Amino acid sequence: MTSADHITSVSMRPLYEGANIRTWIGFKHLLYLVEQGVLQWFRERGIGPQCLYHEYGVGLEIVDCSALLLTLLEVDDQVVAEIVLKESGQFSVLLRVERNGSDAIVLKSKVAVALVRKNGKRTAKPLPDHIASLEVASLASASDILNRCDLHIPNGENSRSILVPPGSQTFLWSWVARYFHCHYSDRVQHSAYTRALEEVVDRFLADRGISVRRMLDEFGWIPVVSRVRIHLVADAHMEETIHSTFVVDEIVKTTLYDARMDCYVQRGETLVHTATARILHGYAISDGEGAGRLAELNESTLAALTAEV
Repeated sequence: MTSADHITSVSMRPLYEGANIRTWIGFKHLLYLVEQGVLQWFRERGIGPQCLYHEYGVGLEIVDCSALLLTLLEVDDQVVAEIVLKESGQFSVLLRVERNGSDAIVLKSKVAVALVRKNGKRTAKPLPDHIASLEVASLASASDILNRCDLHIPNGENSRSILVPPGSQTFLWSWVARYFHCHYSDRVQHSAYTRALEEVVDRFLADRGISVRRMLDEFGWIPVVSRVRIHLVADAHMEETIHSTFVVDEIVKTTLYDARMDCYVQRGETLVHTATARILHGYAISDGEGAGRLAELNESTLAALTAEV
C-alpha cells in the first residue's frame, strides 16, 4: 500500500444524544466519532467488522484510545475526521470543524486496534498483510502488561476492602456487563468503558456532594474534559460484575483535576484488571459572557474532590 492508501477522510455529525448542556457535545460522543472514523477506514478497504468476523474469524476491537480535546463541539457541527494508519500499527485521528470560515481542530486522538480471534484460535483464511500484525488471541495479549495490575484477595477480605482500604479517597461503583455492553456475544467493548467513565465521574461527584445539578444551579458550572484515555488490558465477559474505582490523583492549577478509573472482575481470589482510564476534568462556565471558559475551583469543591471515604 502507498502512503495515501493509509489515509481516510469522512464527514460526520455528532449524535443529538450528546447535547446535554446547552448545545455542546460531551467527551463520550467525541470518542464515538473517533470510533466511527476508524471503522470507516476499515470499511473503505472492504474489511469492515462484518467481513472481518465472518470471513477472517476475528473481532475488531478498539483497545486503547487517547484524546486531547481542543475546541468545543456543537450539536449542528459538520465534523471532518482524518484517519491515518501509522507504521506503528496505531491510528491517528483528527477531528476538524469550520469556525468563522477557517478550520478548527476539535480533537487529536491516538487509537490502537486489535483483531481478536474467535475463541482465541487462528482460522484458515489469513488477514491481508497490512493488518496482519493487529491479530491477537485475546485483549490481554494486545495490551501493555505494565498497565495491568491484578489484585489478590486474602482470606477475610473482599473486593471492596481491597479496592477501598480505610483512609482511601477512592470511590467504588460496581455494574453488571449486560449484552448491550458487549461485542460478538461475549466481550465488553471499549465504548462500554467510555460510558462507564462518564457515569463513574457523575456518581463520584454526587457522592461527594457536588453533583452536576448542584454545581449548575449554584455556580453555573458544568463538567468539561480536556484530555482522556481509556485502555483495555484484559477481557471482561457478558454478565460479569465490573468493579470500577475512581480517584482524583492531582489538582492542576486550581482549575482542573487529574483522575483515574480502574476496572476489575473478580475471578476466584483474584481481581483481574480489565481496563484503566485517565481523565483531566474541570468545570466550564455555562452561560453569559464567560461561557465556555474554565472556572476557578473554590475551596469547598477542592475539599470535596479530595475527601477521604
